[in-house]
Amino acid sequence: MAVQEIAPAYLEDASGLKGGHAERVIIPVDEAGVSAALREASAAGIPVTVAGAGTGVAGGKVPFGGWVLSLEKFTRIDVQTGYAVVGAGALLRDVHAAAARTAQLYPPDPTETGASIGGNIACNASGSRSFLYGATGAWVQRLKVVLADGRILDIGRGEPIDFDPGTVPLPQVTKNTAGYLLRPGMDWVDLFVGSEGTLGVITEATLRLLPAPNAVLAGLVFFPGDDAAIDAVETWRETAHARMLEYFDEPSLTLLRARFPDIPAAARAAILFDQEMESEEDPELDRWLERIEATSALVEDSWFATTANDRERFRRFRHTLPELVNDTVRKSGAMKMNTDFAVPLPRNREMLAFYRERLEAEFPGRYVIFGHIGDAHVHINLFSDPADPQKASGLLSEFARRAVALGGTVAAEHGVGKRKAHLLALQYAPEHLESMRAVKRRLDPAGILGQGTTVTRQ
Repeated sequence: MAVQEIAPAYLEDASGLKGGHAERVIIPVDEAGVSAALREASAAGIPVTVAGAGTGVAGGKVPFGGWVLSLEKFTRIDVQTGYAVVGAGALLRDVHAAAARTAQLYPPDPTETGASIGGNIACNASGSRSFLYGATGAWVQRLKVVLADGRILDIGRGEPIDFDPGTVPLPQVTKNTAGYLLRPGMDWVDLFVGSEGTLGVITEATLRLLPAPNAVLAGLVFFPGDDAAIDAVETWRETAHARMLEYFDEPSLTLLRARFPDIPAAARAAILFDQEMESEEDPELDRWLERIEATSALVEDSWFATTANDRERFRRFRHTLPELVNDTVRKSGAMKMNTDFAVPLPRNREMLAFYRERLEAEFPGRYVIFGHIGDAHVHINLFSDPADPQKASGLLSEFARRAVALGGTVAAEHGVGKRKAHLLALQYAPEHLESMRAVKRRLDPAGILGQGTTVTRQ
């Protein structure tokens, strides 16, 4: 087991949460090293924060004392037909590339492809293709997990938990990573996926793969306004078999014009879709043209692609927006203020209208709305005043309460980490939070793992 001096990279993540500090960084090379470190920490009551690639936006990786346990050496990627065995420290983009070399597809596609697989599993990340394929957890077949006392579990789908974890109410949304999603019949994999490194340390995963599609059609469809874009999404959810339906509002397009000046001047909203096809002559090409022409889209000004190179341009379009948002936040000196709320599909338009009304009243010209509108899950990003962060925080809390009131969740794909752990009390009653804490106490009696992240132990 190697120990190194603490570098800033081990004390921070993409959330911007400040003040991280630790006594020691441990970088094991195998599960035995992880087990030994956790046994020592449990015996001494030393907090342990698990570190992945640092791309998380909820602050889960940021330590406040104790030890940091980095899984950066766990980078194995072994691709077989129909599955891959992957170390927790392997990067998502490397898994995608390894699968592609064997004409296979790993469906989960979170925006940050530099994330580690262990981190993706820990927060049950999803991304744009979750509209068709669901979140990361749906693609996990087996896990190797080291518990806080050093025991090593090798668990697969269908292996029942050997105790009653209790039940918490789950919102009727397509994506939810708020706390431990306790329910009857859940298996061990269900329990650890989305637990944000607080119940055990995931060291390896067996991931399902699919045959790569023969062809993919992608389109970036521009609209003269939000209503037309939302009308189209609600129709396409029912009539198309898209992998993704992604939304960009007018402020998002304004920000993107710096990098993509050919965005139509009349565009006030956009929807990005893609769909797998049997071939580039698939009848879906004509069906999509008919679908788009049946809307109020700016058809002649919209962009379409069937080749990998052209689709790469659309991927850059989608991924450039968060980069521009982060640049804007950094230059302002403010902490990143963003949401990860989702609501039931029938409440999508209502939630979006509420966002717009309140943002125009409180932060006109200082926000963008974009993201996974196919799942009624869009992200708000605020460019707040560094001197008055409470105003932005208050508005985001208001949004969280409204999402819950509409039957939604306070965390759809990022987890709650440390920055948003307080929001769990909006979604769950005290007795439901206590059920989660009971699971935490059972698996981590000394309470060493992920202190301050998601469900607290007391």
